[in-house]
Amino acid sequence: MPSDTHESAPTPVGYEQGPEPSRPASPSAPSTQKLFGVPAPVKRVFDRFPLVSYPAEEVPGSVHKSGTSERNRLFVFIDPEQATKGAPSFNPQCLRWQAYLKFVGIDFDLVPSNNHASPTGALPFLYPALPAGTISPIPSNKLQKWAIEQVHCEEEQQLNIRFDVYASLLDHRIRNAWLHQLYLNERNFNEVARKRYVDAATSSSVVQAALAVQLQQAARDELLKYSEYINVNDLEADADNAFEALSTLLGTEEYFFNRSRPGLFDANVFAYTYLILDDTLGWKYNRLAHLLSKYENLVRHRQLLFGKYFA
Repeated sequence: MPSDTHESAPTPVGYEQGPEPSRPASPSAPSTQKLFGVPAPVKRVFDRFPLVSYPAEEVPGSVHKSGTSERNRLFVFIDPEQATKGAPSFNPQCLRWQAYLKFVGIDFDLVPSNNHASPTGALPFLYPALPAGTISPIPSNKLQKWAIEQVHCEEEQQLNIRFDVYASLLDHRIRNAWLHQLYLNERNFNEVARKRYVDAATSSSVVQAALAVQLQQAARDELLKYSEYINVNDLEADADNAFEALSTLLGTEEYFFNRSRPGLFDANVFAYTYLILDDTLGWKYNRLAHLLSKYENLVRHRQLLFGKYFA
């Protein structure tokens, strides 16, 4: 899937032509030297000296100018126009961290990107504004630690031992149903996924076709890790059970685990509930929206977070 299957393309290597070395004439050389010498076209290739490798291309915005103050930059899947508005990413993994950074009060600019531009091969990643001159990005698996160091917020995993148990509902049951609905339902794939992950990545029809096959196969392989065959009814039933468990956990509270402000778990839930109920994506089949809509407190939680942090 776009969030974790693409890998960065290798750095291009090329030739750089140097000065043609001067060679003294050798009138005394035997005539057989011309007869059995290196053919002129081949010789010209080897005369391109020195052979050099071009330096690796820099990740966009990776170099900070000395003495300047820049904002944090979060690289995500998003339409460029939507990025300027600070709109939610259309990718759950990106939206998860986009929302979390907003929840803990960290300002940042959104930068449209893709997995091929990522130093780790996956989005999101962040370039911090400070310290000045930072050239190493922060990958998603280190974003929470970095955020805690910036604002000294509580690490909610330590506040509630149930965190990991309920997080597995999102990482497996809801995510698996999401993967099937987005990538393996052909109508949704063509109208939702293809437009954002395939058509936006390249204008080459050949590459688009290959990329589409790759994305769908990656989703299929991921789902087959949990079952010998893919049964859409089972996936949707598991997602429904997960929504019910999350609804029970949230209860009448505004945020999960009775916190006074939203945290990482709220961001995890919001990343899916927002996108599942987002009609602007162009869903052609959205069974997950029908299941989710039954749980009014989850819908209210989504609306509260969107209105407070994104509207």
